[in-house]
Amino acid sequence: MELIKRYNAPANTVTRNIEKFTAPTGNIYESVMVIAKRANQISAELKQELSKKLEEFTSVGDNLEEVFENREQIEMSKSYEKLPKAGLLAIQEFLDGKIYFRKAESNK
Repeated sequence: MELIKRYNAPANTVTRNIEKFTAPTGNIYESVMVIAKRANQISAELKQELSKKLEEFTSVGDNLEEVFENREQIEMSKSYEKLPKAGLLAIQEFLDGKIYFRKAESNK
């Protein structure tokens, strides 16, 4: 959860002002693409962080009974499920001006 501690994003859907999205790029579609790419990055980072923490619970001799009885692992997974989605985190970063992006140069 180290990654999530850096964000102050709502955990649910919020009505947004579209003008705030178009201001940084000048185009709503470009803004959405920037947010989508950042959301994919955040999602990958969260998955990697959770996988690293869950590796602590794996053992070579796992049997079926041990898998169902590991409450700590289940609670950790549930806590990650309750976190804001990657898209909401990316939107918050974008609106806070924390995402660096640049337009590709066109060769005309």
